[in-house]
Amino acid sequence: MDKRVANADEAVRRIPDGATILMGGFGLCGIPENLIAALRRAGTKNLTVVSNNAGSSDFGIGFLLETGQVRKMIASYVGENKVFEQLVLGGRVELELNPQGTLAERIRAGGAGIPAFYTPTGYGTKVAEGKETREFGGRTYVLEKALRADFAFIKAWKGDRWGNLMYRKTARNYNPVMATAADYVIAEVEHLVELGEIPADQVHTPAVYVDAIVPGERYEKRIEKRTVRRRA
Repeated sequence: MDKRVANADEAVRRIPDGATILMGGFGLCGIPENLIAALRRAGTKNLTVVSNNAGSSDFGIGFLLETGQVRKMIASYVGENKVFEQLVLGGRVELELNPQGTLAERIRAGGAGIPAFYTPTGYGTKVAEGKETREFGGRTYVLEKALRADFAFIKAWKGDRWGNLMYRKTARNYNPVMATAADYVIAEVEHLVELGEIPADQVHTPAVYVDAIVPGERYEKRIEKRTVRRRA
């Protein structure tokens, strides 16, 4: 039951070229910084990355885009990354855009064993092109397929050697649901704690979903847009 791995480089060694990876977090908050950096060092290529967004031009998933390791992005928002914009417009990276709620539900469905679901979001737009639609109660819905991946990179605040995880505040975005929807889940944690230190009712992701756990280090925790109130 000891799922500890020495470091991020060892954890990503098993990831082959062409893999599909779920990467947790929202913006630059709660992202698996160490695992992304290790994947960059490994040089693994032709990746399909599933994330709410594509990081910034010089951080997070932006590192992997900069080195040409990403073949396709499945995301809901890409507005903060100019490098990514240029790669997509130049035809060097494929992009599949999803409404944010649809992306989250596709991943949740993948983890719950639900093959597809109907949603009204996106009907009548490019999002619905080529997809099955159906009317329920006088409203038209779009059929969306569940989303699973080969691997998931998860970032948690605390974790124990069994793989029980606890997230902190908005870093909880996408991480818990992604931990359920991949064949192999790697979690990096800020604090590797002893068994029992995380109260049972505060375990956000149970150990059964986690395959490997890595102690993270030197977190930058960048802020995309810092806004301060003008002082009197």
